[in-house]
Amino acid sequence: MVTDWFTGDGDDFRLLGTRCSACASVFFPREDGHCRNPACGGGELAEVPLSRHGRVWSYTDSRYRPPSPYVNDPELPWEPYALIAVELESERIVVLGQAVPGITVSDLTVGMEVEVVPGVLGEDAETTWTTWHWRPTGVAE
Repeated sequence: MVTDWFTGDGDDFRLLGTRCSACASVFFPREDGHCRNPACGGGELAEVPLSRHGRVWSYTDSRYRPPSPYVNDPELPWEPYALIAVELESERIVVLGQAVPGITVSDLTVGMEVEVVPGVLGEDAETTWTTWHWRPTGVAE
């Protein structure tokens, strides 16, 4: 799990960003040092839960095993997955993430509504690495 990037479970699952008190810019991944808006003189950065819903801005698929330092078991077959860039409903920023398992690029269209849900990036006998996934609205897991 990436610490402080998301919180909650089920319908309470949310990505966490930060908002600048001076210019109201929102950042994801979160920013804890300084405002990244070059037009801003800087302000306090406060953690904010981000919108659970957004619209597909763009998408593609990953059909090859990434090279090192990506960690995976080369003995297991590679499973392609869809990557989705989503424009968040309220913040209007674009956040990249994987689609839920079973959703392929043929299931996606630009502009369709999706929601963020908890997901599993990988696991072994001792650890489960959690992440977020995008799921088209109305699709059950």
